[in-house]
Amino acid sequence: MHFANPILLSLLALIPVLGWWTWHSSRMRSGLTFSSVETVRGVPKTMRSRLRSLPAVLRMVGLAFVIIAMARPQDRNVVIERFAEGVDIMMVLDTSTSMRAEDFRPNRFEAARSVGSEFIDGRTSDRVGLIVFAAKAYTQAPLTLDYDFLQEMMAEVEVGMIEDGTAIGTALAMAVNRLKDTLAESKVVILLTDGQNNRGELSPETAAEVARTMGVRIYAIGVGAHGEAPFIVDTPFAGKQRRMVPVEIDEEMLSAIASMTGGRYFRATNNQALREIYKEIGELEKTKIEERMYTDYAERYAEFLLTGLGLIFLEILLSTTLLRTFP
Repeated sequence: MHFANPILLSLLALIPVLGWWTWHSSRMRSGLTFSSVETVRGVPKTMRSRLRSLPAVLRMVGLAFVIIAMARPQDRNVVIERFAEGVDIMMVLDTSTSMRAEDFRPNRFEAARSVGSEFIDGRTSDRVGLIVFAAKAYTQAPLTLDYDFLQEMMAEVEVGMIEDGTAIGTALAMAVNRLKDTLAESKVVILLTDGQNNRGELSPETAAEVARTMGVRIYAIGVGAHGEAPFIVDTPFAGKQRRMVPVEIDEEMLSAIASMTGGRYFRATNNQALREIYKEIGELEKTKIEERMYTDYAERYAEFLLTGLGLIFLEILLSTTLLRTFP
């Protein structure tokens, strides 16, 4: 319960003082004088004598209710409406065989899938889709708010499920095509790759030009250590062998397509760096949430006032009738 004038509640401190003054005045008031009251000491008290303090109690309680009513008690009902303006995000994940390199733990692909899954868990009102690519690109999941479904689709992605190669331009064009007709204020592509564009009929630069025209921002992430990275090679005669292979990320191209669309390029060299990059992108593409608060007040003073006046009226009635005292 809320009080509109809570300062008036301080008057309640006067109630005990008034009670003491009433009791003290009754003790000082002179009555009839008798030579001795020994003969009536053993007479049992009547109900009337037991209730002689009731009018004073009713007066004190009634005044307390009146004071509470003066403070204007209210029931406050607060309604908050939230309006979320979500972001449409297409995640574009490289599944070429080079993503099996073990400069990440346990390898680039598993690290990218795990951190991408964490990124999905952190979204609330954003539609997220998934495109996977190697020599060709496929839509693994369309834009959706069903994050459980999206996580299932993410878990089904494997390296080697698509013919080997790196068709970055084709994958970007497919992502932009998925975003072009959406009504979201913010449209984003998160491209993760560890190589260079070597397949597909469309260049990444051309796809980025289309993205800029459509108002789509591209955040590009290059994954891979500097220099060389360990890679498991399966040979016909020697079996599986660990070899060091050069890391060849076209950072110049990735930086150019990101800058062209108003996005950014990031380089991840380990799991933690990749996690921090996704966190930074999440901060850059926060969902805008607007709150409107409506407060409804219901006045409750009437019931307290009527109760208080009723008790005071009852006190006056009893004091002048059944519990009247002499003199």
